[in-house]
Amino acid sequence: MGKSLGLLAAVLVLGGFSNDATTERDPSVNHTHMTVNFSESVTVHGPSTDRASPTTALFLGGGGNSKEKKDKDDNKTEDKKSELECPPLGLESLQVDDSQIQASSYQRTGLGPHRGRLNIQSGIADGDLYDGAWCAQHKNLHQWLEVDAIHMTLFTGVILQGRNSIWSWDWVHTYKVQLSNDSVNWKSCMNGTEEAIFEGNQNPETPVLGRLPVPTVARFIRINPQTWYPNGTICLRAEILGCRVSDPTNIYASEQARESKDALDFRHHNYKDMRMLMKSVTEECPDITRIYTIGKSYMGLKLYVMEISDNPGKHELGEPEFRYVAGMHGNEVLGRELVLNLMQFLCRQYKKGNQRVVRLVTETRIHLLPSMNPDGYEVAYEKGSELAGWAEGRYSFEGIDLNHNFPDLNNIMWDTQEKAANPAKVPNHYIPIPQYYTEEDATVAPETRAVISWMQDIPFVLGANLHGGELVVTYPYDCTRDWAPQENTPTADDAFFRWLSSVYASTNLVMANPDRRICHYEDFQSHNNIINGGAWHTVPGSMNDFSYLHTNCFEVTVELSCDKFPHASQLPVEWDNNKESLLVYMEQVHRGIKGVVRDKISKKGIADAIIKVEDHDHDIRSAPDGDYWRLLNPGDYRVMVWALGYLPSMRTCHVGMEAHPTICDFTLTKTPMQVLKDIRAKGGKIPQDLQLRLRALRLRKLRASTKALNQRRESQRLQRLQRRGARDARGG
Repeated sequence: MGKSLGLLAAVLVLGGFSNDATTERDPSVNHTHMTVNFSESVTVHGPSTDRASPTTALFLGGGGNSKEKKDKDDNKTEDKKSELECPPLGLESLQVDDSQIQASSYQRTGLGPHRGRLNIQSGIADGDLYDGAWCAQHKNLHQWLEVDAIHMTLFTGVILQGRNSIWSWDWVHTYKVQLSNDSVNWKSCMNGTEEAIFEGNQNPETPVLGRLPVPTVARFIRINPQTWYPNGTICLRAEILGCRVSDPTNIYASEQARESKDALDFRHHNYKDMRMLMKSVTEECPDITRIYTIGKSYMGLKLYVMEISDNPGKHELGEPEFRYVAGMHGNEVLGRELVLNLMQFLCRQYKKGNQRVVRLVTETRIHLLPSMNPDGYEVAYEKGSELAGWAEGRYSFEGIDLNHNFPDLNNIMWDTQEKAANPAKVPNHYIPIPQYYTEEDATVAPETRAVISWMQDIPFVLGANLHGGELVVTYPYDCTRDWAPQENTPTADDAFFRWLSSVYASTNLVMANPDRRICHYEDFQSHNNIINGGAWHTVPGSMNDFSYLHTNCFEVTVELSCDKFPHASQLPVEWDNNKESLLVYMEQVHRGIKGVVRDKISKKGIADAIIKVEDHDHDIRSAPDGDYWRLLNPGDYRVMVWALGYLPSMRTCHVGMEAHPTICDFTLTKTPMQVLKDIRAKGGKIPQDLQLRLRALRLRKLRASTKALNQRRESQRLQRLQRRGARDARGG
């Protein structure tokens, strides 16, 4: 969207260079003042749709001629600057190509200018090709990092970070900014009559925004460090804020920022906005949507889920349950927005009669949890898309990483297998929650407790956990045997998990691009953009592993983008990048076999019947109505089903290439002993097997401890409110 800024006298256009202007690439020599052109009419493309971020560092005063007093008296002007804040050029999101970034010098290739990108992460070992910043070779005032915006651009600010490294501490304390139209003649950003000095960093990770005193039009921009951490060297990661300006002489002028053809609500939604959007979708499509909550965060924010189905609120026999979970890490926000976009898209396309969407909605019960960690998201949201940093808001309010907070069932299973005389008899599914995890003093976040209860209540078949910060799809197991830092640790369904991951990765427009740049330091393209979780890095207590070992649900993790918190202007592009992937992945819930396990005499469904596929050492169980779904790749499978008190049944089921399930129903006959027990019990309830009884007992204890914790927290909250009210009354 273009906006005319011709009436803004604050806009400067570089020009009027004197003949003696330096042609050397040395910013410390060229102090020529910029020429103001108040009559120039400028059209700016892509102004920010984000809020102005509250964490900024303005330029430092340059001495007696500085404009400090004027700045204090001119708050209205500063507010206007905030409103006109431009989006990032895209160093962090990789929109800016490596070839557009130059430097005065660099220590080595791994610390070259292409590494001077906001939030870029280094490997564990310093010294490789993928280090955590641009670092100058020399420690003097003549070093600079230069960015070519390609187009004429209204520059409004610079965001700086130090070097990401386990071993080194390096950052820039203060810096200057120069601008140019040709990368030969440079003009310094001025603070009154002197060169502006901008505040940089005080630590390696916290991003600091320096706003230009006056937004200025140019093509090139340089960051020229002036002081740096005394025990370190000149290292920085940066992002540049700028709005593209129309230039009729520019061959790129006809290019516009990509916009999605889907007219969705492309912006970042805080808790209140998210609720309003979800409510608007239910009002637009009341027949196929329902909003429900599965619990609350530590700070009392509700965990809302949108259900989309032709019969919302009810499990239909034979219809699989699917879920997307986003926002487990509160600062990885793209998944949240994609899930909200997906709600709108499914609603509107269903109303339009889109046959693909109609089929999905009528044949699948879809559950969408946009924010598993709303407390963390609110923290990141307050900082804004560029200033939240790499970890701000990642954890829950209690400082818990929710992706390490589920029960570690992997090692329970592996330890039992090693100790068992016959490992084949060790349960490979529905493993109960360990006793310690159910106690009130266990370090279990309320958000995790809520999701576990949700998993127990709904017989999910397939799901995905949406993250950010990389471009790759990972699949279980996430936890390695013997606590190895990295080791391929496949499940019994490794082939199908690789299929699921490939489905998403191959249809994602960015992942599927063979020419894309790696995000940080790992080349996942060499793995076709999918990887076993343990082979990447071990994650004990992940939601994916727990889902696979404790329920019937298969689940993968999708790392959606290099940038954890993309600017709002990038959301339409990110939706287009992921739309097909989100749809085609949901459709995989219909692969494999499905059916109903029934009692031969009563014809009623049998709950908790065990479905075992030959040569697949992972069983599943039937849902309360007796229906089941077993995800499988194409092929012929010998399937055995049995239940407590019934004779087992076996048949061969064929799975074709088509994206719809093969129906394999089973009818079980009670054992003579069971018939006798039924007669003696006169219809009394048959006791469940030991594993199911233990599983149900542990769940009841977990829910009881959760209820007690919630009551305690509510009591503490009310006491705090009462004390605050008493203090206010005394003060009054």
